Amino acid sequence: MRKLLLILVAWPLLAATIYNGQTFIIPFDKTYKTFMTHTTVGNLLIIPIPYDAKPATRWLRIDGKAVRLVIKRKRYPKARLRVDPSKVHPPKLARKRIAAEYKEAKKIYTHVTPKSYITRPFALPLYSEITDTFGTARIFNGSLASYHSGTDFRARIGTPVRAVNDGKVVLAKKRYYAGGSVIIDHGRGIYSCYYHLSRFKVKPGEMIKRGEVIALSGKSGRVTGPHLHLSFKVRGITVDPLQFIEAFNRAFEHIQYNK
Repeated sequence: MRKLLLILVAWPLLAATIYNGQTFIIPFDKTYKTFMTHTTVGNLLIIPIPYDAKPATRWLRIDGKAVRLVIKRKRYPKARLRVDPSKVHPPKLARKRIAAEYKEAKKIYTHVTPKSYITRPFALPLYSEITDTFGTARIFNGSLASYHSGTDFRARIGTPVRAVNDGKVVLAKKRYYAGGSVIIDHGRGIYSCYYHLSRFKVKPGEMIKRGEVIALSGKSGRVTGPHLHLSFKVRGITVDPLQFIEAFNRAFEHIQYNK
């Protein structure tokens, strides 16, 4: 990942490598052309790569220059976890709730706010040990297979959780799997999500600033212990939050430096 980020700030760029679950971010001056799912924040072209993306080569045009983007598969780690059996095989009464929450989340992530609330680099929601990274292949209770959709931070119950950037709160509620959840719309189809919370400090509809306390950490939902789960969605695609933050901040700084 470090090698990729160093390539990103080399300009002009003719070729780059990206892995499934990561986000390709590149500055442009006036024009760009791509047939891939993407968004823009100012003069940054942002292309999320799905977790299940297969190896491929894609071509972009940035300010009249051809850019070859090579997509590769990353070898993510594996983990076996034990959780409450009801979080693997939910009772019948919980299935309607789960379906409704899934539908609600999908509606949120497919909405693209035309404007961007982002005017500065991203920050972390808290500073602590990372206990699980994005993309880990997981097997719950020996049967349910999935992958880790975000990054977990070690956090005692009641630890302040801060917004990673400016935006609008679009959800603050308890959910079956994610537990206490806050979702922030940063505009242009970019969302940050904070799960397993114990208490909310914001309400839907509130405009918040980077670094503002939005909740307290907890151990609600499908968890093995107290922690904060941070995830990112870009145009409905789940991406590695830490890689997104680092790639965005480097590209953002590159633009600011060259103004």
